[in-house]
Amino acid sequence: MNLRPLHDRVVVKRMEEERTTPGGIVIPDTAAEKPIRGEVVAVGSGKRLDNGEVRGLDVHVGDKVLFGKFSGTEVKVGEEDVLVMREDDIMAVIEG
Repeated sequence: MNLRPLHDRVVVKRMEEERTTPGGIVIPDTAAEKPIRGEVVAVGSGKRLDNGEVRGLDVHVGDKVLFGKFSGTEVKVGEEDVLVMREDDIMAVIEG
């Protein structure tokens, strides 16, 4: 990827959500909501604190994360659509 986020920003690629309900009903693309799960593909160097130190980020490349529905800015890099957001917009890391 030719995109390097600055400071406390991360680049996230959305993960596809299930298109069928547990009952077997297929949800059409027009009715489906945007996924709120994704994979971190790039991270910045960290957040600069008031005293000048840089605090590293808690998320790493490859982490699966949950974020808000309207978080970040959508950017097209080559053929891929990714989100650029601050680490603060990430709600949780999915483990396991």
